[in-house]
Parts: sequence; C-alpha cells; structure tokens
Amino acid sequence: MKRQRGFTLLEIMVVLVILGLLAALIAPRLIERAEEAKVKATRVQMKSIEEALKLYRLQHGAYPKTLAELAKPDANGKRYLDRVPKDAWGRDFVYLYPGVHGDYDLVSYGADGKPGGSGVNADITSWE
Repeated sequence: MKRQRGFTLLEIMVVLVILGLLAALIAPRLIERAEEAKVKATRVQMKSIEEALKLYRLQHGAYPKTLAELAKPDANGKRYLDRVPKDAWGRDFVYLYPGVHGDYDLVSYGADGKPGGSGVNADITSWE
C-alpha cells in the first residue's frame, strides 16, 4: 500500500509566517507610493486650475472671485474648465482672491485635509 505524501501542518505554518513577514515589509511601501502619487496628481490639477485662472485674467482683466466661475459660461459662452476639479483626496481646493501670497492663493490641505502637516499631509500650495 502506498502512502500519500502531502504537506504537514508545520510546513504550511512556516510558509504562512514567511508570507506574512513579506507582506508586512512590502505593504507600507506600496501605500506610501500611492499617497505620493496623489500628491503629484494634486499638483497637476492645481497647474490646470492655474492655467485657467491666467486665461480668465487675460480675457476679463481680473481673476474670478470663485473657482466656480471658471466652469460657468461667461458672456461669450466660454468656459475655462469643464468642471472645477477636486484634489486627489476628493476635497475642494481652497481659493483666495485676492491672495495673501500673490494675486491669488490656491491650496490643497493634503492627505489629512487639515492646514499644516508634513510628508503627504503637508499643504500643497500655488506659491511654492
């Protein structure tokens, strides 16, 4: 009679521990990369808004009072943005006109959504 060979419980447990250790080392790095990508995406959105603001100013002589004006048709039926984009975390950009740091201020409060912070929680601003 032949005996069937298989993995013992101990062998399976060793493999699971090794996989758990690998996941514990790799997962935080992947999450960190995803947050860094969101910061970059927010900077790109901000540049898009800034270009629309510049074009608006060229055609109207001043910046709009709110970002919503960029998505509404003006007297000539022109829109400067299809819609006002949100930052990568789904929150509205903070827009101040007139600005404290320049003609206008455009800010995303980062991953935590609060002023200040560091790393991915740091504010993303138009004047830096």
